[in-house]
Amino acid sequence: METFYRIIWLFFCYSFLGWLAETAWAAVREKKYVDRSLLFGPLCIVYGFAGVLISIALRDLVDNWFFLFLGSAIYATVVEWLAGHALEKLTHTRWWDYSPYRWNLDGYISLGSSVFWGLLGMAAVKWIIPMVGYVGEMVPDTLSHILLWCLLGLLVLDCLATSLTLAGTLHRLPRVEEWSSRMAAFTLRMGTWVLRRTERRIQKAHPKADFQTKPRERPEAFAAGCGLYKLFWLFLLGAFLGDIVEMIFCRLTMGVWMSRSSLVWGDFSLVWGFALALASLLLYKHRDRSDGFLFTAGTLLGGAYEYFCSVFTEMVFGVVFWDYSHLPFNLAGRVNLLYCFFWGIAAVVWIKVCYPKISGLIEKIPKKLGRPLTWVLLVFMVVNMGVSTLALARQEGRAAGLPPQNAVEEYMDEHFGDERLGEIYPAAVRTDQEGDGEPSGQE
Repeated sequence: METFYRIIWLFFCYSFLGWLAETAWAAVREKKYVDRSLLFGPLCIVYGFAGVLISIALRDLVDNWFFLFLGSAIYATVVEWLAGHALEKLTHTRWWDYSPYRWNLDGYISLGSSVFWGLLGMAAVKWIIPMVGYVGEMVPDTLSHILLWCLLGLLVLDCLATSLTLAGTLHRLPRVEEWSSRMAAFTLRMGTWVLRRTERRIQKAHPKADFQTKPRERPEAFAAGCGLYKLFWLFLLGAFLGDIVEMIFCRLTMGVWMSRSSLVWGDFSLVWGFALALASLLLYKHRDRSDGFLFTAGTLLGGAYEYFCSVFTEMVFGVVFWDYSHLPFNLAGRVNLLYCFFWGIAAVVWIKVCYPKISGLIEKIPKKLGRPLTWVLLVFMVVNMGVSTLALARQEGRAAGLPPQNAVEEYMDEHFGDERLGEIYPAAVRTDQEGDGEPSGQE
């Protein structure tokens, strides 16, 4: 739980510092005060998300200047690219544009901004995190927790008002005069007042922002383009095929059939599933670019993605699912150069060869069947992930000698004991174990 509070504390600190930097830069450039925040509060949440991601993923590289810089640049650049496209889709306008600069991509990221993010990430990991931790220790835990929950509540309300404004809700509200109930009319007036103030504030910083809701074109085919339906099916396909490929690889290299699933039900490797969906999301628009571009992007993004997955699973579950320490050119045993090249090759093959064919097959699924089936499978996967998380958490409790505290933990002990989890995750090694063997070099 302390890790949760620490992450939230870092998020607000990075968001506030980002707002200070953006506002100060805008004041110098435009010779006047301009609130660069999308929210009412003094927060730039893109900095918050990027800062937390860098802090979690790269904490082990504090003494490795080069890879700390490179990792910070990659993670923050991806966050900036996704945020820019999401805002453009919501407001039909660009919130920043690097098109005049050389080496830009879609106008939302550029070499210069990536270098800036890399330097900022280095400063965050080496100096800002220790400083924030020192300040946080000065505040009593109870007071700190209450303060963070209050800030989270305000942030949720702020995000809700901003989201409704960006979605054009204000322009779809009925006239107050049409409401006969005084309470309903008062509520509508309050909502309209909040949305108008939010809209005016955003337009001061971004005059081109358009909040008028535009009619949405309904595609004839199921999962057309690269939307949520398509991405979910790609995730599902990647998770299943990735698990099968890894089992065959283990058979060929080690002579044994070994479960490589990430979940307690079914043959699904989440690392591969999310990788395929993210690769499609990030590279779909650039499918006509050269093989060299796709290879480089796949190598860098794949390596950064695999590194983060390794850190995340170890931090959350206390388990190492793969270890490349025995391979040359590895980084903390989490990634290695050879497999990063594999990610690059896979990106080229996937985008150029496989994606067009598989995308076409997915779009042939009838709408009446595809949409309800997608939601059923989505619920199944969410439940599957939740049960898998609880099973691994309970295994950690058993390792610490803690008896079950409730019916859920009793169920986990009965159906997902150490023997059962050993069959599902045969290559996993707990970080608190020593001398019990080495994990497999595959994920």
